[in-house]
Amino acid sequence: MDNNHPFSVFSGTSTRYLAEEICSSLGCPLGKMNVQRFADGEFGVSYEESIRGHYVFLVQSTFPNADNLMELLLMIDAAKRASAQKIIAVIPYFGWARQDRKDKPRVAIGAKLVADLLSAAGIDRLITMDLHADQIQGFFNVPVDHLYASTVFLPYIQSMKLENLVIASPDVGGSKRANSYSKYLGCPMVICHKSREKANVISEMTIIGDVKGKNVIILDDMVDTAGTLTKAADIMTNAGAKSVRAIVTHPVMSDPASSRVDESILTEIIFSNSIPFNKNCKKAHVLSIADMFADTIRRVHHGESISEQYLI
Repeated sequence: MDNNHPFSVFSGTSTRYLAEEICSSLGCPLGKMNVQRFADGEFGVSYEESIRGHYVFLVQSTFPNADNLMELLLMIDAAKRASAQKIIAVIPYFGWARQDRKDKPRVAIGAKLVADLLSAAGIDRLITMDLHADQIQGFFNVPVDHLYASTVFLPYIQSMKLENLVIASPDVGGSKRANSYSKYLGCPMVICHKSREKANVISEMTIIGDVKGKNVIILDDMVDTAGTLTKAADIMTNAGAKSVRAIVTHPVMSDPASSRVDESILTEIIFSNSIPFNKNCKKAHVLSIADMFADTIRRVHHGESISEQYLI
């Protein structure tokens, strides 16, 4: 990329808290943008400063409701019509990602649809983190910088100095992530095997591996109702685990997740601030990803490699 072009950072309504942290780390002001809302729920966006010839970074997680995605699409379209040089969507949490394939007949592939919408709106690049499925990167025909929250989580795990540490995956699909952590930390890994009756409802869960006398950390990319995590914690405790913690990238935390976590055997649940978390959960600990995204924005603007910041 040509770093002679100026860059600007703008934020959607719901992710402003994170964009402000990113701009503080970058040492630049957050761009001025206006969102006009009509009585019927329609809204429009407009930039309150010139972005002609700029590299424009638009920070917005696309968690439900759909207004967050729609707001981002309008931001992209407005930037394109304002003659921005490059438009980079910064989506810490890429929503609708659980719909990444046809797992039964006659269903939509929501992640592909969202990718097509972003491309049609006019993005030149995507920066995101811990996608629900890595292959979603292939849904885009523009460069995708896929960051990993391990850059933030691994130092925190090491700071706890836990003895007899075991890394656990809540399902077979997350075993690759758990294996990477266990190799980096030099500790064993266990896997929870679960079967579901339907979405958010688990019918059966078993543990593959030994947790007796161990301090267990369960890893996952997102927590929705916390049913899987709390059930896994119970089963591991019954199997002799000394303590059970959870580290999750995206805190969707749909009700009754907060109360379920507080009432569970979990010692602590740690997650990033990719999604705003304003609910009361005594066991929750939030780690900021602002510096990691700020460093990535800086590297992208200067045409530098971002792989150097990956721990695993």
